[in-house]
Formats: sequence, C-alpha cells, structure tokens
Amino acid sequence: MSTELTAITTNKAPQPFGHYVQGTLFNGLIHVSGQLGALADGSHGFGNSFSVQARQCLLNIMAIIEEGGGSKHSVLKVTAYIVSVENWPEFNSIFQDIFGEARPARAVVPVPELHHGYLIEIDAVAFQHK
Repeated sequence: MSTELTAITTNKAPQPFGHYVQGTLFNGLIHVSGQLGALADGSHGFGNSFSVQARQCLLNIMAIIEEGGGSKHSVLKVTAYIVSVENWPEFNSIFQDIFGEARPARAVVPVPELHHGYLIEIDAVAFQHK
C-alpha cells in the first residue's frame, strides 16, 4: 500500500468536467469523485431516462474502482444524489442489479437539481485488492 496520493485515470469513464480527478488512491483506499451519467467518450447523457443515467453512473464508478485495483466487493460506501425521491425505488433496483451480493454502506440523498440537468450523481469509497 502506498502512502502517496495517486490519481486514478481510466478511459472507461468520462474525463473530469472540472478541476478534479476521476479518483484518488491513498493508503489502499480508492475515493471516486462524483460521477454523472455521461458516457466514457465524454458525451452527455442528461437527456436519458433516470434508469439509463443511474446505470451509467454506476458503470463509471465501477470502471474507476477497477482501475484503482478494487471491485464491487471492495466498495465500502456509496452516496447517490438523486433528483426526486420518487426515483429511489428504481435506483435501488439498478443498484442491486449492479452490486448483486455485494452490499456496501450507502446513502441516497434527494436533491432539487444537479449540474447539466442530470438526474443522478454518485460517489464512492472502496479498498484496493492489489
């Protein structure tokens, strides 16, 4: 385990839209920046349905975690910011589909709006297997 702060970068998730990195690795912990439902090529998906955006967010999160040496089984905590509490059951179903038997700690925070008009943003913390 490195005690240096290392940026995690992958072309399997969208590059940052601002002054931040996709994720950081420190002392075996992977911290993933908030991910929107953008595609890996950077094209926006804010016009997509909530379910498409939620699935893409989670795929982006997992791509960054895997690049950092983790897996869905090493995810410690997920925070999801969703527009409209009515989307919670759909998010829960997609989350279960992606994570399967893995059950990280989680918070779902209803918010009035998100940047670019997205309906969901997710960040996460995991540990490195390597």
